[in-house]
Amino acid sequence: MMGRDFLVYLAGPISGLTYAEGQDWREYAAANLPKEIRAISPLRCKKAELNRVGIIRDAYENHPLTSTSGITSRDKFDCMRADAVLFYMVGAKTVSVGTCMEFGWASAARPNPIIITVIEEKGNLHDHPMVRGVTGFRVTTLDEGLKVLEAVLLPEGHGTPRPYSSAQEKFPDPGLSYLWE
Repeated sequence: MMGRDFLVYLAGPISGLTYAEGQDWREYAAANLPKEIRAISPLRCKKAELNRVGIIRDAYENHPLTSTSGITSRDKFDCMRADAVLFYMVGAKTVSVGTCMEFGWASAARPNPIIITVIEEKGNLHDHPMVRGVTGFRVTTLDEGLKVLEAVLLPEGHGTPRPYSSAQEKFPDPGLSYLWE
């Protein structure tokens, strides 16, 4: 039995996407990690607010978690407290400035979290020397990223699979979203 849980922050582009488009891979990742690895999403507790705006373009100052300072404060806190940050960059259509900030925060945290970047082999707008430089593990699929994450954080054979039997259990709404729905 493991002595502690691990936190992984799920970083990646959000601007230009709907809430569902930004959250779908994050839900998949959270559902497919061992129970000892807890995923945290920058979109948690924002579902109702971001569904109202449709395509996410900027900060929304009418809500504390979607305001400029709210987004920045919590995302920085999460990047710097996580044991690992999983960056999902596949298919990015524009450069995500926020995600680039998250690479910096994760790299600057002491001790550094493990940085895993899921990105195409060639052609991604984020394939930059500094992103490559802070990336500890580079893979091309989300499933590969999840396997690396598990292999780095857990002793071999010690992960407890998540037994999901329904969509409700597979994609639970983490955090305190009931406060803002």
